[in-house]
Amino acid sequence: MMKVIGTYLLSFWVLILVWSCDQSTTAPVYYLPDTPKEINYLALGDSYTIGQSVCTTCRFPEQLKARLEQNFPEQPVLLQVIAKTGWTTTNLLSEMNVNNPSDQFDLVTLLIGVNNQYQNKPFSLYENEFPQLVNKAIALAKGKKEHLLVVSIPDYAYTPFGQGAVNISTGIDQYNAFAENYCTQNGIVFINITDITRLGLQQPDLVASDGLHPSELAYAKFVERIFPKAIAALEH
Repeated sequence: MMKVIGTYLLSFWVLILVWSCDQSTTAPVYYLPDTPKEINYLALGDSYTIGQSVCTTCRFPEQLKARLEQNFPEQPVLLQVIAKTGWTTTNLLSEMNVNNPSDQFDLVTLLIGVNNQYQNKPFSLYENEFPQLVNKAIALAKGKKEHLLVVSIPDYAYTPFGQGAVNISTGIDQYNAFAENYCTQNGIVFINITDITRLGLQQPDLVASDGLHPSELAYAKFVERIFPKAIAALEH
């Protein structure tokens, strides 16, 4: 009788041990408690947001979406993109007014201004319209400025198209300096990725096949910087 009881006890402890091992090797599931079951992400911009000359899933908003879903598998990310190649701040403002997107986004990214510089628009236009875009973006992010991430303008001088033209870099610096200063003064996150694009002539794999826009690899490097800020934004 004692032998039978001992056998049952041994079997019981083996089951407990197996169960404990299974639990310890199960991959953890992360969940953001302060966000809804779905994470709504809006990406605003121009060709750098739409991903000119790269595949749809190669552009940085899609790569960011994938990173978020990988880390938070119980909360699918719903991505909406309002961007088009060639858009200036004026074009983006106009489209936002016409499109009238929801104001329930958990995360918004804004990358705009290169076409103002390329098309030689008056800099005062950017000074006037960039703050308008920021305020509209915040309104769409449930009115929370912490949910907005402003991304710096890439420097296309460091591409076969730009051929290292100093005047391009000087112009890009002017636009980025204004945007960064505005964001700093207003407590908005500004993420610098311009230095990544300034390696384009040294590292051709950072440039897309068109010789002008960032490649999938460059966008992946953007996301390395954007992702931690996106997590922090979602935790607010």
